[in-house]
Amino acid sequence: MPALHRLPLAARRSFRLALTATLALTTAYGLAIPLPFIAPLMAVVLGATAQPPPGAKQSFVLLLILTLMFSVGVLLGPLLQYAPVSALLLIGLGLYVSSQLAIVGGKDAPATLLALGLTAIPAASTVSQALASALIIALVVGTALAIASLWLAYLLFPEDPQPQNAPVPAAAATEDGHWRSLRATLVILPAFLLTLSNPAAYLPVTVKSILLGREASDVKLRGAAREMIGSTAFGGVCAIALWMCLSLAVQLWFFAVWTLLFALLIAARAYGAHASRLGPGFWVNTLTTMLILLGSAVQDSANGKDVYQAFIVRMALFLLVAVYAVFALSLLEWWRQRRMSRRFKESRPC
Repeated sequence: MPALHRLPLAARRSFRLALTATLALTTAYGLAIPLPFIAPLMAVVLGATAQPPPGAKQSFVLLLILTLMFSVGVLLGPLLQYAPVSALLLIGLGLYVSSQLAIVGGKDAPATLLALGLTAIPAASTVSQALASALIIALVVGTALAIASLWLAYLLFPEDPQPQNAPVPAAAATEDGHWRSLRATLVILPAFLLTLSNPAAYLPVTVKSILLGREASDVKLRGAAREMIGSTAFGGVCAIALWMCLSLAVQLWFFAVWTLLFALLIAARAYGAHASRLGPGFWVNTLTTMLILLGSAVQDSANGKDVYQAFIVRMALFLLVAVYAVFALSLLEWWRQRRMSRRFKESRPC
């Protein structure tokens, strides 16, 4: 067995996630695909679950289904302009279904992509079909690069062999799954409405809200502020630190090396290779926030915008979305507990 295969499982998972994100980032920026930060972001979504990468047939079917779903998203753009209420109801229903797919079905990566197709692409198509087409290319090509990167990293840092009678993770209970899906949907929708006011500027906010919605469906009320607001703020700090390091030499290989280092330090805490009092969700959310902010900053720099002003605005919006997510989670849980208490009182015999 190669020496790398003898590393502890937590270390292998940390190296694999960091390497997957770095390979996807380097390839995306090297090929100059539209919105290249999508590729490393999808690499984290696919690789964070520590599952083997999908096979060639599964990958092809996934990309084909994604292309079809994203095409439906383009059709929702004109509907948003001429029948906004109907379009919002359809999008809300689609987000609920995507949350069900993740929570009850255990298909987190396809569910995230479905949510992106139902929000980001219709918003982009209200501006122009060219922007929507560029976003579809970014999502499909970025996902393909993420899968290829995960395969390469998995060859170096595989999982332990699973026993034949390994227990299958239990799915969420149906009633609890409906409730958690509703929570996730209500977290995403306000950010989507904000994005409709200026899709080109606020698209990263929608991406962030989808990831927060996934986290809100799993996180408990106690510690929700630390998990969602704290990880968002720390992701911003990491993005600033990496940007300052990148300014020493603005080259792709330098970008890749610093991304690998930062991603490895974060992944090591997510998988327990380095002790941390914070849960894996905190560190995965930190990494995704860092990648979104960093990718947006690179795009701002290439377009001649004020990077620091744009970062401050974007970071403020990210924190606002995280604060809203915590508030919505608290309010919904309070309403649910009150409703359950009322039902309990009514069911008691006199």
